[in-house]
Amino acid sequence: MIRVRFAPSPTGMFHVGGARTALFNWALAQQAGGRFVLRVEDTDATRNRPEWTEGIISALAWIGISDESPVFEGPFFQSAFEPQHREAVAKLLADGKAYYCDCTRERLQERTGSEHKGYDGFCRDRGLTGGAVRFRTPDEGVTVVDDLIRGRVEFPNDAQEDFVIARSDGSPLYVLANAVDDITQGVTHVVRGEEHLGNAQRQELLWPALGANPPVWAHLPVIVNEQRKKLSKRRDKVALESYREEGYLAEAMVNYLMLLGWGPGEDREIMPWSEMMPLFKLENVNSASAFFDEKKLRAFNGEYIRALPPDEFVKRVEPWLDPSWDRATFAKVAELAQTRVAVLSEISANVDFLFLDEPFFDQAAWDKAMKGPAEEILTGYLARLETVSMDTDSLKAALEEVGAEHGLKLGKAQAPVRVALTGRTVGLPLFESIEVLGRERSADRLRAALARLRG
Repeated sequence: MIRVRFAPSPTGMFHVGGARTALFNWALAQQAGGRFVLRVEDTDATRNRPEWTEGIISALAWIGISDESPVFEGPFFQSAFEPQHREAVAKLLADGKAYYCDCTRERLQERTGSEHKGYDGFCRDRGLTGGAVRFRTPDEGVTVVDDLIRGRVEFPNDAQEDFVIARSDGSPLYVLANAVDDITQGVTHVVRGEEHLGNAQRQELLWPALGANPPVWAHLPVIVNEQRKKLSKRRDKVALESYREEGYLAEAMVNYLMLLGWGPGEDREIMPWSEMMPLFKLENVNSASAFFDEKKLRAFNGEYIRALPPDEFVKRVEPWLDPSWDRATFAKVAELAQTRVAVLSEISANVDFLFLDEPFFDQAAWDKAMKGPAEEILTGYLARLETVSMDTDSLKAALEEVGAEHGLKLGKAQAPVRVALTGRTVGLPLFESIEVLGRERSADRLRAALARLRG
């Protein structure tokens, strides 16, 4: 049975790159009827905060990875495996595959004359009984990592130093703990970011030394921003939680992340998980860096929002509606708003004018619309609004008449009216908005706009 593991470290936020890695593992486990093992790397005391671990579990659940599926196992915690880590170190020492070392960085520099040279094996045969523990690497030949994505990757052994696997206090380093945990949990496939390829070289040596066959390796391409620089939390919007809070749909995010380095073919991009998962193959993942294009993600999200059944859209957008807003009024424009938002948090700017005593005016929009014959347009439409039938066709025809009197087509004539009523130049269809606002409120806003315009 295929057993893949996802082993994040708590950092206070869940990186979109980590989400992509988790989804690739999830797809592999699901299609093979295997297991997805969640193991939290919690041995760093500075990061071992319960709320951060809960954040990982919550973020995974948002993108559909949770214990509700029989494929899911965990969460497990690396700290729980510490006895196995120490046993592994003891075994490697007993087998002569590791040794104690008391060298400091300063002493190494004194011997080699350079701060850039790796460890020189000085303590290999000193027979020390304490200190840090180093793994004894081969002096000749190559270590081969057969990677499903990158092919055969060779690492010359003479360029590999004897690396540390445990500190002088006995606590293991990541490279050893990770290998031991994977062996203990029966992991068969390791799918992770390409920054861990160097670790794979060392783990390719550790697994046989611990009596186990190495897993299948697959190192995913790095994700970059529009400057083709690796996504960084210091520079880029990388927290999955921030996209969730902004109103991105989980299914749109999943769809988009799956396309970062892989594609289903047939020139299809918008595809639900149920169709995408069976098509996924690690061998078809591109080794080149993948561009995280937020504009494209936004477009994906807009498509997913528009595809929602209207009642589901109302349910999804509820957290972004002011509690004081009348839901019956919102229901009248919900379907119109659904076609105009790309993320759910945009709903407020599209419908707030319906619930405010007076609209919030975008000054740039006001300055752009309230020029030329704007006063005459507002005055003429206000006069017609007193008697016109309050249906969209009649409201539209009335404004067309006013515009024609001033040599303006509807598009130009409606600009000052829209800003007067909604405060913005873009938003819901104008005449449907007037219909919902009603004759009296619409007239009041036109009068207020005229008073403001006349100063």
